[in-house]
Amino acid sequence: MSGRRGRGLRTAGHRNRARLLLAASVLLGLAGASGATPAVRLPTWTGGPTQPLALKDLGGTLHDLAEYRGQVVVVNFWATWCQPCREELPSLERLRDAMRGRRFEVLTVNVAEGEPRVKGFLAEVLLRLPVLLDRNGDAQRAWRVRGLPATFLLDPQGSIRYWYLGELDWAQPAIFRTVDTLLSETR
Repeated sequence: MSGRRGRGLRTAGHRNRARLLLAASVLLGLAGASGATPAVRLPTWTGGPTQPLALKDLGGTLHDLAEYRGQVVVVNFWATWCQPCREELPSLERLRDAMRGRRFEVLTVNVAEGEPRVKGFLAEVLLRLPVLLDRNGDAQRAWRVRGLPATFLLDPQGSIRYWYLGELDWAQPAIFRTVDTLLSETR
């Protein structure tokens, strides 16, 4: 008799657990369907000092990271063949647009691709972000980029404070708050 009761309780417990799992799955599914993005916490950079970065953009203008001191800067390494990079770039542009008029800039660094290929890609996606060309991958190696996309968030003093490897929606409230905190250091 006690064996039967134990099985009955275990079965009821399993049913309750199954109901909870189903409810959690439905809620997570609804969150995903609503476009909700879980808040992300950017990892703190522990990889050493910021390396120099001086590259020309597609128009031939030299961009030297040292000239951006006093601004919060996002440096994003990407390539046209990298699907996660392609998905991420529009969110970087939305972040830049949201910070317009503030001491903030996004610099994208295309890694080791020819100018015609990059221009062809940009003609399709119509990005307005500055695109710097790391023609031979020297900047990628100096910054120790091991995968793409790789993004670094620099404080107004030019030091890398945060980084992220992989695709991320950069136009989300948690990122805005992080940027705002860094911007407050310019005052």
